Amino acid sequence: MASDPSRRDFLQQAALGGIGLSLPQSPAARTPSPRTAAAGSFLDLHQMPDAIGVETADGEQRLVAAGDEWRGNGLVVTLQRVTDAWRVRLSAPGAAIKRLHLRWRGRTDAVRLVLGDAWERGYGDLEWRGMVPDRVMPWYFAAYDGRLTHAYGVRTRPRAFCYWHIDPEGISLFADVRSGGAGVLLGARSLDVCDVVCRQGRSGESPFAALHAFCRDMCPDPKRPAQTAYGSNDWYWAYGKNSAATFLADARRIVALSPADRNRPFAVVDDGWQPQREDKSLTGIWDRGNAKFGDMAKVAADVRAAGARPGVWIRPLQAAAGTPDAWRLPRDRQFLDPTVPDAGRKIGEDVARLRAWGFDLIKHDYTTFDVFGRWGSQMGSAMTRDGWTFAAGPGRTTAEVISGLYDAIRTAAGDALIIGCNTVSHLSAGVFEICRIGDDTSGTEWARTRKMGVNTLAFRGVQHDAFYAADADCVGVTNAIPWKYNRQWLDLVARSGTALFVSLAPDAVDAAAASDLRAALARAASAQPLGEPLDWQRTVWPARWRLGGEEKRYEWVNADGV
Repeated sequence: MASDPSRRDFLQQAALGGIGLSLPQSPAARTPSPRTAAAGSFLDLHQMPDAIGVETADGEQRLVAAGDEWRGNGLVVTLQRVTDAWRVRLSAPGAAIKRLHLRWRGRTDAVRLVLGDAWERGYGDLEWRGMVPDRVMPWYFAAYDGRLTHAYGVRTRPRAFCYWHIDPEGISLFADVRSGGAGVLLGARSLDVCDVVCRQGRSGESPFAALHAFCRDMCPDPKRPAQTAYGSNDWYWAYGKNSAATFLADARRIVALSPADRNRPFAVVDDGWQPQREDKSLTGIWDRGNAKFGDMAKVAADVRAAGARPGVWIRPLQAAAGTPDAWRLPRDRQFLDPTVPDAGRKIGEDVARLRAWGFDLIKHDYTTFDVFGRWGSQMGSAMTRDGWTFAAGPGRTTAEVISGLYDAIRTAAGDALIIGCNTVSHLSAGVFEICRIGDDTSGTEWARTRKMGVNTLAFRGVQHDAFYAADADCVGVTNAIPWKYNRQWLDLVARSGTALFVSLAPDAVDAAAASDLRAALARAASAQPLGEPLDWQRTVWPARWRLGGEEKRYEWVNADGV
């Protein structure tokens, strides 16, 4: 499908800083502050932007500064000071708005390396890189000048999908406020788009420490489990071919390998328990187990009696066969539209039922893909295909819709812990206790575990305990992967301080693996210092780590290569 010319032109101009070149500057923007001048490589975003542009359904509108307001053709963008940040507010009573572009000009030549984040999970593709002017960096980025690490971002739970560009002439923030793939129609209401924050690097701190501190700045209200989360998940050995019997055996295995203290391990049943696994016509039905599982309340009770805390997986946006058409997402009728009240009630009832059955942890999955039709690695600046909007109409931004969905799931789950998988990281922070920060590892391919797992933990570990408890995904203990490889991944996750979940194939836990698992689970059961990658600015799979105050090296690459 051909791209939207106005959108293409808007993004091309933005990458070059073109919007700001022809606009008048505010008085605050014309004179660099002493802090900016002294910092050299730090561009202080506490100053007023040099330019603001708005992409509407009819094309680009360039705004003119008037104090803290920027105006043009009935559009108003207001910048308000709030707790060391700019709050960006949009009023657009007569136009459909797609994106905002804020531009701060200033030389950034001293920056050597740049690191951005991901829309939802990492896909083994995170890395420090040289300056790439059109590189889409969701939510935040860090800039390293060889001595200091500066950071720029938006506070968690914004009402837009926000991403950054940096080039030698300055920094750009884009805020995608569309409703699905269409411009949002705000009517008479004003939208608090995002809070812009930045942090100047401190002498003597490592890049990892600087970015971890900035993650804390971005999230004023992180949500974390009361105790460290660890345990088993049956996906990476069963792959959906599970039953109540295999799940109970799984729970007994993890209990036997875990320390006998008050922090009991979780045993999580993943995809495979729901009726769909035996009858495709029952897709989207979550009110009972299939024939292999039966009474799910009894399943949860049996797992608890075995000494583990029961957990369960769900894909809440799948639409069942008899779902009314009005409840379905216009982009893809296979999925529920969370803006429809009846669909929202159904989602809430499904989640609440899992808690009523006795499950202490609920892992919900696929919501980003089901809404957008794309994985995070495919989104770029486009996010989703153009033209569609939600059943309720384009009155709310996609970020608002997804935040509403997350809040509904959180409320329905009661006091159960939640793992968000394939969830939008910046919108999950402060809502879910645990977040799967990377794409799937594997019980069959070591190369995939190394690519997804090691990269994810290294580059998104900074979010741990700052946004939520980070889950870099499972250690798949199977005979398909030699233990000499997986034992390294197990050891790293256990020592990193993040959540540790293992998938234990019944025939793969020999004496050596059992010994390693006992040691790892004992570490994971209690709080550990956050692991820091030491060579992450030189490789996508860091091998040198500071763990528990000591340096440890892992061998991800053999003498003969990968």
